Amino acid sequence: MKQTLKVLWVCWRYRLQFFASILLLAMSAGNVLEAQTPDSTDWPSVVAEARNQELYFYAWGGDQQTNDYLAWVGQRVAAEYGIRMTHVRLSDTADAVSRILAEKQAGNTDNGAVDMLWLNGENFASLKTNDLLFGPWAEQLPNFKWVNADANPDVRFDFTLPVEGYESPWLRAHLVFYYDSAYVSAPPANAAALVEWARAHPGEFTYPRPPDFLGATFLKQALLELVADSAPLYLPVQEASFARITAPLWQYLDALHPLLLRQGRSFPASGPELRRLMADGEIALALSFNPTEAVNSVMRNELPDSVRTHIPDQGTLANVSFVAIPVNASHKAAAMVTADFLLSVPAQLRAQDPLYLGGTPVIDTRMLSPEEQALFVDSRQSHPSAAPLTAERLQLQEPHPSWMEALEEAWIMRYGSR
Repeated sequence: MKQTLKVLWVCWRYRLQFFASILLLAMSAGNVLEAQTPDSTDWPSVVAEARNQELYFYAWGGDQQTNDYLAWVGQRVAAEYGIRMTHVRLSDTADAVSRILAEKQAGNTDNGAVDMLWLNGENFASLKTNDLLFGPWAEQLPNFKWVNADANPDVRFDFTLPVEGYESPWLRAHLVFYYDSAYVSAPPANAAALVEWARAHPGEFTYPRPPDFLGATFLKQALLELVADSAPLYLPVQEASFARITAPLWQYLDALHPLLLRQGRSFPASGPELRRLMADGEIALALSFNPTEAVNSVMRNELPDSVRTHIPDQGTLANVSFVAIPVNASHKAAAMVTADFLLSVPAQLRAQDPLYLGGTPVIDTRMLSPEEQALFVDSRQSHPSAAPLTAERLQLQEPHPSWMEALEEAWIMRYGSR
């Protein structure tokens, strides 16, 4: 009897192993199919492959309007393409970059957690340098034609680095200052004037604590204005010359910080927190990388209608926001289709609307039909809180991405423990 039971157990064990092997083969086949590399030149096949895929879109989650906009994007790509998009909210894009690097080191080549990533500058440089980006694919998107890249070459560079089709643009931005005209009659014209303004209005200005993106942008803006020669800032940072080149910035901040809110002993964590300080009347001057921040906030009743926007007279940092696909993304087709949707007329129009996102479209509306162009006529340009139209000469290009990380680290060493 025992021998019979033993034989039966052996038979069942091998049968279970057989079915388990079949199941594993099926799962492996499914993973291969899902992880296959889409052919960006065959768009119908990309759309077909994307249907019913998951999409894990890693993007900064510190602003509710951005979160709401991406939720709408998720609803639209679900309805049109069956893509099930999840917005993975980041406090720092570097966290996603670290995850991708860790996956590479662990040998994960085709089943990565990050399908698409909103990134710029130093993070793009890190991923591209380490061959961690899928591509090139961006310029094959059907809606990329609306960008009119030949006439707008800035969409082909990210902090001086050639994009080469490894990321797709989706918004534009440039740095502005906004102030409450009920208390401030004339905002400071530039970085040098800001110290004198702060001396006359102590505690009425502050900026986000680096490495927050907006705080780091303030450092770059000030440095570009203060240095006698900005050419080295557009080359990789050199340790031997870093202290000499940045000396004017640290002298400037040493003079400015005692005049800031809370005497520079603490700083807001982000742009939205800075906006709340303005709304609560704690400061009268703030900054944003969204040129329509003031208009959007006034229209949402988040800031008083006395708020106005100012652009430094020596120029303002400008750049393009991009999305990229990691080389080991599990759902590349879904990422490509979603990136293409972000460049569509409905998505760009929604992004411009101050009731939803209030950004600056990256598409060149001159490429659209007259009927579609009319939809993009921006009533905010005539709003009292709007910035003056920015001339090309007033836009400063971003320094090499290595400067951002170096400035952040140096700032933290000097002021981070206060």
